[in-house]
Amino acid sequence: MNEGAFEGVKVVELAQWVFVPVAGALLADWGADVIRIEKLEGDPYRALASQGIGTDRGGVNLSMALANRGKRSIALDLRSEEGRAVLDELLDSADVFLTNLRPGALERLGLGADAVRDRFPQLVYARGHGYGVRGPDADHAGYDASAFFARGGLAHVLTPTERDYPIQQRGAMGDRNGAMALAFGIAGALLRRHRTGKGSVVDVSLLATAMWTLSSDLLAALNGAEVRRGEGRGSFPNPLVGTYRTADGRHVSLVFLQSDRYWADFCRALGCEHLIDDQRFVDHGSRAENGDACVAALDAEFGKRSFADVVAALATIDAPWAPVQSVEELVDDPQVLANGYVGDVELDGGETYRLPAVPVQFDEQPPELRRAPEHGEHTEAVLLELGHDWDRIIELKTAGVIP
Repeated sequence: MNEGAFEGVKVVELAQWVFVPVAGALLADWGADVIRIEKLEGDPYRALASQGIGTDRGGVNLSMALANRGKRSIALDLRSEEGRAVLDELLDSADVFLTNLRPGALERLGLGADAVRDRFPQLVYARGHGYGVRGPDADHAGYDASAFFARGGLAHVLTPTERDYPIQQRGAMGDRNGAMALAFGIAGALLRRHRTGKGSVVDVSLLATAMWTLSSDLLAALNGAEVRRGEGRGSFPNPLVGTYRTADGRHVSLVFLQSDRYWADFCRALGCEHLIDDQRFVDHGSRAENGDACVAALDAEFGKRSFADVVAALATIDAPWAPVQSVEELVDDPQVLANGYVGDVELDGGETYRLPAVPVQFDEQPPELRRAPEHGEHTEAVLLELGHDWDRIIELKTAGVIP
């Protein structure tokens, strides 16, 4: 693409950590000019050491890179009158104000939704938060491990009943899912503004994101049904929907929802034709009635064959199944590479590193991935764009408004 879908859209981002900054990065991927405002001491996420991808990596901070790629950074003291004036100048020419500061902090800064929209009625005011903007916990701190995974029900439903403690969430799962929803909401608000000339307030919470993620379980709970927790393999009302173990300890996942459609071809591919006409398994109802016996028979067949042999056999039929892969295998999966789901970021000195690409593509092309800015890297450039001269910039430096 020569022009991104958000080309010409200016986003002022006042946010830290992962959830809302990732939404800004998604917009930047597709052409938005995202100006990220950081405190003089920087986003605390810059100092996080985790999984060998943050400050503990010894090179590029990949955590920051993923959440802030393609943006510009200005460091600003918003507690000062002059710093707030600079922010207002930025908002005066912006299309979107993007933030994850809590309601109380925004009100203290004079940046509550009503105050900002009174001054800038065409602005899209987008905020991400832990628990929503109303209710007793609206101002309660919330990371995705707490608001999304714990309170949002995922820790409960994904933990096998025999465990004494819930399983731990993988890094920033809720943050990145919430970011996709927030970017979608911003896109919708921009479209609405194009049609009506009016800005909107866009809200996405981590709690609501968790509930959307667990919609199937929520439907059960809302209608009085039992919500089943993680139970390993669980029961098999359809033995052709489940995971099977190969002779060398690997696994494949079968998702043959229309089991009668696939049963015969599956048995032939796996080399167990004798099961096709076994009266216990002859159709979907029979397999459900004799589920334990059918699973035991298939366990025996899979257990005779290596993972490679099973994958090769299943590849001969047109059916929904997949190998259970490690993340290390995933990053070099031929399908991932063919579709550009991982991209390379090139630094000025020629060094490169790899990042996951945004899952949205336009015209069958992934976006060009650009590096994240250093703390306050574009402060002077942005101020010059706003019409400040170098004398004024030096005054702001001397006053401690900018670094």
